[in-house]
Amino acid sequence: MPKSLLHNMRHAGLISALVMAPCLAINAGVVSAETIQAQLTKAPNVPAPITRTQPATVVVNLEASEWVGPISDDNNYEFWGINGMVPGPMIRVMVGDTVEIRLKNKSGSKQSHNLDFTKVSGGAALVNAEPGKEAQITFKAANQGVFIYQSSTAAPSNIQHVLSGMHGLIVVEPVGGLKPVEKEFYVMQSEFYMKDGKKNDTLVYSEQKVKEADASYIVHNGHMTALVKVPLRSKVGETTRWFYGNAGVNFDSSWHVIGEMLDRVWPAGNVAKAPLEHIQSTLVTPGEATLGEFKGEMPGTFVSVDHSLFRTEKGALGLLKIDGPTNPALFKGL
Repeated sequence: MPKSLLHNMRHAGLISALVMAPCLAINAGVVSAETIQAQLTKAPNVPAPITRTQPATVVVNLEASEWVGPISDDNNYEFWGINGMVPGPMIRVMVGDTVEIRLKNKSGSKQSHNLDFTKVSGGAALVNAEPGKEAQITFKAANQGVFIYQSSTAAPSNIQHVLSGMHGLIVVEPVGGLKPVEKEFYVMQSEFYMKDGKKNDTLVYSEQKVKEADASYIVHNGHMTALVKVPLRSKVGETTRWFYGNAGVNFDSSWHVIGEMLDRVWPAGNVAKAPLEHIQSTLVTPGEATLGEFKGEMPGTFVSVDHSLFRTEKGALGLLKIDGPTNPALFKGL
């Protein structure tokens, strides 16, 4: 489609209608008896686990906005994100639920913003909102798993939207939910590409650096030290479950927790299949998410990393502090 035509269609508000129509047609008349408001959480926090066994209509209220905030202790960046956070909030539903996405685009926005949920629905599920407007779609949560939702087909570039923060995780649990664990965490690896600047500058997006795969920052949870200044915490004997996404466009993430083994991993977040067991590192490709868990056997500070370790210098790491008694039967140090 010519760019000029797409541009005119977008400003005429037709994109929302085009993408909403098939989705609504597919799901016409498919509404569950109970209607509930989605609990939305800021990373690394996770919504409460699913315990119900009957499908519901889950209403998800999201707001796109643009703001300047810190990407590191040295620089700011103009983020485009959801509900004032990067990554966007985690959404948790059950397979068979009817999901109603209500997307507002803040009146101060300069760009139209949209979000794509097609991985969850298995069909058309993209919602677009112009500045100061609201749009809505309804779709069936047809596929179990852990999925990234993100911007798609938006001007000036869907890549710029994704790399400015328009992404998050949605989890579709099996009926009755996942097996309970003591702690759950939401971690997203994101790539940021900026023109060079000085300390304390507000850095601006660089398409050239994207093409060259020259990332300025590769961070966990939206800031270079987000999970270093405020580490994740658990206790000896607790099992921690990690919902881990890779919202980048250029780099695979080889996720690993230094000093631990992943007891169970569901590759590509596919909870419909049995997990792999006793995994050292697991590959998470761009636009994909995974689910991993392990039981903490010893106290200490453990480092979650992208095991392409040069990326830790750009921010791809976080800390997990496990508190509790040591176990000399497992390990004795000097």
